[in-house]
Amino acid sequence: MHISKITAFAVVVVLFLSACTTPPNYPAEPVLTYLGINKTVIAQGNSGNETDTLILRFGFTDGDGDLSSDGDTIIDAILFDSRSPELKTSVKLPFISEQGASNGISGEITVKIVNKPFKICCTYEDGTSSCFPHPTISQDTFSYLFQIKDRANHFSNKVQTETITILCN
Repeated sequence: MHISKITAFAVVVVLFLSACTTPPNYPAEPVLTYLGINKTVIAQGNSGNETDTLILRFGFTDGDGDLSSDGDTIIDAILFDSRSPELKTSVKLPFISEQGASNGISGEITVKIVNKPFKICCTYEDGTSSCFPHPTISQDTFSYLFQIKDRANHFSNKVQTETITILCN
């Protein structure tokens, strides 16, 4: 009988311990990974082209779980255009709930960029207006760099997409 109580107690302890999960151990700074893009060729955004969308996917981890907006703080997520540092787009992050008993979080960020007029444009060195067809240039290439900043002002690493071709017609 004494051995049965010890065995039952041991089984309960093992079940209890196996039900606990180890919280993630991520650094306080956000860490990004590039997961992919839906296409690498897109028509530039002008009224003569069909609407199309680039879909970029990034994975993230954050050890202190403070990526999403808390209502008072605007969190920066920025897409930089490789052709020029001034060409950047701010991205609003959604609410991200805490995972488990700790504040470490992980997940995926999806960014959709529609080629509506003047969103995805070719750049021309001769000064011709962008997003309009060019008489001699048929395509332009670039990539995006993506970076985020959490509420504690920790910046993530920058991750880069593969080369994207814009059809300049």
